[in-house]
Amino acid sequence: MADKSYDAVVIGGGHHGLIIACYLQQAGMKTAVFELQSRLGGGVTSIEGPLPGFTMNPCANWTRFYSHPAYKDFNLREKGLEYTFPEGNEAMIFDNDTCLVGYSALKVINPSTGETEVSHENLQKTLNEIRRFSQRDADTAEELFRRYINKWKSAMAKYRFSPPVPWGKKNELEKLCDDTNDGFDPIWQFMTTQQLAYDLFESEELRTLFIRAAMTSFGGAPDDVVGLHGLVHSLGMVLSWEPAAIAKGGSQSVTNALQKAFTEMGGEFLVHSKVVKVLVENEKAKGICLEDGTEIEAKNLVVSSLSALQTIQLIGEENLDSKIVRRVRNIRYNRHNIIWAVFAVHELPLYKAASFNPDCGQAPRTYLGPRNADYVANQYLSEIFLSGISSKLCMFLGVDTIWDGSRAPEGKHIIGIEEFSAPVRFFSTNRWQELRNKFEAAIIKQWQIYAPNMTRDNIIACRIFTPYDIQLLHPNMHEGSIACGDVIVSQMDRFRPIPELSNYRTPIKNIYLCSSASHNGVGTGRGCSYNCWQVICEDLGV
Repeated sequence: MADKSYDAVVIGGGHHGLIIACYLQQAGMKTAVFELQSRLGGGVTSIEGPLPGFTMNPCANWTRFYSHPAYKDFNLREKGLEYTFPEGNEAMIFDNDTCLVGYSALKVINPSTGETEVSHENLQKTLNEIRRFSQRDADTAEELFRRYINKWKSAMAKYRFSPPVPWGKKNELEKLCDDTNDGFDPIWQFMTTQQLAYDLFESEELRTLFIRAAMTSFGGAPDDVVGLHGLVHSLGMVLSWEPAAIAKGGSQSVTNALQKAFTEMGGEFLVHSKVVKVLVENEKAKGICLEDGTEIEAKNLVVSSLSALQTIQLIGEENLDSKIVRRVRNIRYNRHNIIWAVFAVHELPLYKAASFNPDCGQAPRTYLGPRNADYVANQYLSEIFLSGISSKLCMFLGVDTIWDGSRAPEGKHIIGIEEFSAPVRFFSTNRWQELRNKFEAAIIKQWQIYAPNMTRDNIIACRIFTPYDIQLLHPNMHEGSIACGDVIVSQMDRFRPIPELSNYRTPIKNIYLCSSASHNGVGTGRGCSYNCWQVICEDLGV
């Protein structure tokens, strides 16, 4: 007999686990979340650091959760999730002291719902900045935005927040390949990131930014085919279409709001609760077993917000077809192996490129890197895979404290920096310790190429997370990859994580997968758990 009983059990208290728990509880199912760590949130958290008085995001930083259905469905703004929306958006500062600065083409007009409208002024400002490098690229950017507003934006929302359609049917994005006026060139769905950059843009600046930004926005390396989803998402960042957003108080505010919504509806969560097994009887989930031997009954269903590999291990590989086990074990984790560096500083970077555009230091999403598309496309990752670190860093920065002073002492700032390294298995533990030190030194040295004041005297403290650290902190992020499985065409959409698990169901009745390992992949605002909820509604007639 079980020690405790619930209608629904959620394994893992990351943001996807919390999202689906909210929907389950709202539907009248008594729901409990079981979390391994000491707190909920997974990668969507904030902690004190890198020294007392500062608050840093140790993983997810750019959340944009205001566009997720759960934001409105559970009144998360009223639960404490408040966003600030800067006018600036995406920028890249190059090593020749020029920069490309974008301004949000869409502005949020209702913070409670995330509703937006076009800012023609900001759109023209971005186009004017692009025009400084290429008239053709500015014309291309204007045409792409026209298509985005007319068709792509609505299709993207339907695609992101709907389960994948079966093979043989076109999804909302694929349908637009038949639209010659507002749709996609069909070949774009088969092009690599580098090919897309060179097909769309002629300037070195736009090509470089697109290739680098795709690695952040979608995890797509230059030689990866990222599909139409990856194309639209990356363009939205590069061309500053959707508003940048700063969560007041840090990423923890997303988790806190979801947790509050869940518990106010009567949901329960248990931390320090390691699930070691899903209880299966007659090919149907009956509950879970914890590490201490406690058995929990799940009357209706079990949902895993873990990785695909962790999920099949909990189910028991002996309960699954060998083909499923083999394919899950072969999932690739060679992208999005991030270095996350957090610097507490006395003063903001004073970029030399401010003489080109003084707004470059006020962009909430800022890249620093060489004006060299060929290097970023062909040498950058090669050097990383060989040595763990590139000779020319291509850093991605966020200075949230410009807009949220609550996270640092008055007059001080905290800056989050994303870089990339190799999968954990490439190097020994000792080498990862060396790389942690190398990245700290390289970031400080190369930062001064762009902002001479970023010396060690300006840095109060820093903390570096390597892929090795990330895998230890987040067991679902295999190889230190935040993507929970590379987002490439063979591992996305109707094939994510593998074809046999791509509709959020498993072969064992009443066990579902709702994590970033499922469609549509990595990102705080993605629809994985929301889509899983739709499938559950279909199965249970909710």
